[in-house]
Amino acid sequence: VQLQASGGGLAQAGASLRLSCAASGNTFSRYSMGWFRQAPGRDREFVAAIRSSAGGGSTHYGDSVKGRFSISRDNRKNTAYLQMNGLKPEDTALYYCAAGGGVILSAIRTPTAYGYWGQGTLVTVSS
Repeated sequence: VQLQASGGGLAQAGASLRLSCAASGNTFSRYSMGWFRQAPGRDREFVAAIRSSAGGGSTHYGDSVKGRFSISRDNRKNTAYLQMNGLKPEDTALYYCAAGGGVILSAIRTPTAYGYWGQGTLVTVSS
């Protein structure tokens, strides 16, 4: 699976952005999709995930984005999305999308559960 993330850019605090993650192949629906982010000097942080269709398609969020960000997927388009509302300067980071097969619920927030990663898209939020 090859992943291509897009949609990052510069935004003011309070604004919205939507990130997209396009996947190659025809098995997209079988993968759980996750978004992670990494700011300079910080560890990679879990942002959001949506489980595969077989996993029920449930959504999960990191505490820092809950209520502001929303993850979704369109299996017909092989694409996952991250809608980011109410952006804050602390959301500034490189955002990565990831795909994982057979990701169990207890590991949904763990980067090592995902076997495929996109190249990252930069989100910068100014105050």
